[in-house]
Amino acid sequence: MSFERAYRRGDSGPAVAEIRAKLARLDLLQVSPEALSPLASAGSAGFDSALFDSAVFDGDTDSAVRAFQQQRGLTVDGVVGETTYHALDEARWRLGDRILSYVAARLLAGDDVAALQQRLLDMGFDCGRVDGLFGVETEQALREFQRNIGISADGTCGPATLKALNQLARTVVGGRPHAMRESEAISRAGPTLSGKLVIIDPGHGGPDSGVGGHQLGEAVLVYDLASRVEGRLTATGSAAFLTRGPDGGLDEVDRANFANAAGADLVISLHVDAHSSRRAAGCSTYYFGNDRIGHHSVVGERFADLVQREVCARTDLGDLRTHPKTWDLLRRTRMPAVRIELGYLTNPGDAARLSDPAFRDVLAEAIVAAVQRLYLPPDEDADTGILRIPALRSAMTR
Repeated sequence: MSFERAYRRGDSGPAVAEIRAKLARLDLLQVSPEALSPLASAGSAGFDSALFDSAVFDGDTDSAVRAFQQQRGLTVDGVVGETTYHALDEARWRLGDRILSYVAARLLAGDDVAALQQRLLDMGFDCGRVDGLFGVETEQALREFQRNIGISADGTCGPATLKALNQLARTVVGGRPHAMRESEAISRAGPTLSGKLVIIDPGHGGPDSGVGGHQLGEAVLVYDLASRVEGRLTATGSAAFLTRGPDGGLDEVDRANFANAAGADLVISLHVDAHSSRRAAGCSTYYFGNDRIGHHSVVGERFADLVQREVCARTDLGDLRTHPKTWDLLRRTRMPAVRIELGYLTNPGDAARLSDPAFRDVLAEAIVAAVQRLYLPPDEDADTGILRIPALRSAMTR
């Protein structure tokens, strides 16, 4: 199926039949044998095409989709949009099902890539973090592994490499080398913000206006906030760039590519939320992580915690805590990245706060204070909610 639209409870048709079949292969849904392999059954006399065409996105399918989204660190809404559909497709691959190699134009993605990355890391070959994307770091680590065991170092995981990986499976010792490398990189960067490059991502933009409520629009609001963060970071000596202008917009993959090409030190993505209940309110912060594979960005988690605590200490926004997610911007950036949901436009109190420019100034200062605290050694760190922009300027000149 080529992805054309989002599918949800009540929809029907061949695309829903495929979604149900994918969920069944992951043992998340019970379906008939015909649904598991409709194309293979098409040539048999017993195939009922009408049954295939009328497959329904029912309550069981909705529950299975939500369970899958929860497992994969996606937004749990029961809707199979583009992100969930691609995640379903990635989940079907097991190491050895196909030949794996680096393709710059379109990175191979799947559970088989994640399994390969985990094997390489466990044996001491640095492929970065386990994200299920066959990128340059994974290719380089694979070549190094191949050289060490005396097979052709072509950076491709084919039959010979797979055989060697299986033979050496018992040598796996575990550990979290990427987490240590992330933390060491922050320590080596030094305590001041001068010279550091921060990418600020105002969510949505262009034809995608994001959520709305109480005469406020997400895209416009977060662009204003991003500009305030940019100005304050620049005052500390940092280089700060926005991923879009006031009228432009990119998808998450392009935003991640922008940050990677710039060689950024950090990425901060700004959003606000909405909910069918007017009572939903508060701030939450997200970092790359997936409990299913047990990997996450250690620095990203620490940065998310700093942002969340600074925002909640300086404002009266409710504390909805920090959470690991695998959204494309968090997954595809090669540096620590966080996404901040700074209140609900559908909540009267949050919307009133966000409409106030002075409140947005406080949010901007909280975010910049969190950036500075990320780089400060423990003996120089300030208490939550204390660090101010003038202090950051003086720290820059030390």
